Amino acid sequence: MVWYFDRFLRRHMNALRLARWGVPGIASHSGPIVVYLNHPAWWDAAVVILLAGRLFPDRTSHAPFDAAALEKYAVFSRIGAFPVDLNSARGAAQFLKQSRAILGAPGQMLWVTAQGRFADIRTRPLDLRGGVARLPELAPDALFVPLALEYAFWEERGAEAFAAFGTPVQGADLLALPRPERLARMEADLTATLDRLSADIVARDPDRFTILTSGGKGIGGIYDGWRRMRSVLTGRRFDPAHRSEGDRAP
Repeated sequence: MVWYFDRFLRRHMNALRLARWGVPGIASHSGPIVVYLNHPAWWDAAVVILLAGRLFPDRTSHAPFDAAALEKYAVFSRIGAFPVDLNSARGAAQFLKQSRAILGAPGQMLWVTAQGRFADIRTRPLDLRGGVARLPELAPDALFVPLALEYAFWEERGAEAFAAFGTPVQGADLLALPRPERLARMEADLTATLDRLSADIVARDPDRFTILTSGGKGIGGIYDGWRRMRSVLTGRRFDPAHRSEGDRAP
């Protein structure tokens, strides 16, 4: 599935970029890991699958998924997604029961879209759901890591997907806080990660990012075919990108 979604993203997007400052330095952590993230777009599931496969290949990843949506996209249940009814107390109990089982086993990783709904990247406050603040109670040995996701158009026809991991926090440190303060701390950490990532995206500086996967450049079709032929006739190397790296302003 990592291969499939890598190919799918390259077909429909220009690139998946990871902020250089947002590389997760958590490989040495032996306990479970919880990654909690914002939820700006349908693409989030594909991006999470790629991040999990590329950056954490030795861990088993899981993610709560809206039960109604999982019926439409049943393939996700085969790669770690579990159904949760987002609009009932029963759903909250489902989430906590499944999370307890996952985080109690070795080598596990839980990815949580903590807003519980699609939300614009500019929405403030993020209004994280309270369930994510319950997780340190289930797994105080877990490491909690905020993950910021955003999408934007730069200079190619395809969109750019951006990701950045924030500063990890030990579950035991979060558990020392009362639940409302714990949720506020987690939301503040994710907000700060989102704001820093957005600043890099606005700067449009590709050197601030590492490309995890890259799609096709140019317009495609007849027009790019004509451009390619012209390059061959003039003895130039054909570069389909709208602006090559050498053309960028210093």
